[in-house]
Amino acid sequence: QVQLVESGGGLVQAGDSLRLSCAASGRTFSNRPMGWFRQAPGKEREFVAAFGWSGFNTYYADSVKGRFTISRDNAGNTVYLQMNSLKPEDTAVYYCAARVSSGNVYNSDQYDYWGQGTKVTVSS
Repeated sequence: QVQLVESGGGLVQAGDSLRLSCAASGRTFSNRPMGWFRQAPGKEREFVAAFGWSGFNTYYADSVKGRFTISRDNAGNTVYLQMNSLKPEDTAVYYCAARVSSGNVYNSDQYDYWGQGTKVTVSS
C-alpha cells in the first residue's frame, strides 16, 4: 500500500522560512513525478512545485519561483519543499502528490497518490 506522509507545517510570520517533507512508502518514485500542491480556504487546489518525469527536471508555480525550492533525497522517495520569504498568501494546506505515469505535472487530476496534507499559516 502506497502512503505519502507530510510533515513540517506550522505557524510562522511573514518573511520566515519552513521546510516541508514528504516521505513515500510502498513503492519507489525516484524517477516519477512527485511534488506539492496547496489549497487555501475557499480556493481550489493549486500546483506549487514538482519533479517531472525521470525525476530530474523541476517545475514551479510563478507565485513561488525564487522563494520555494523542491528537492529529494538520494533514494528519491522523500521530497522536500524549502519555503523562504513566506507571505500571508502562502497560507494553505500543502499536499504531497505522486504519480506513476507521464503527463502534465501541473494537473492535480493526473496524480495517483496524495498525502493527508500539512497546514502552513503565515501571519502578517
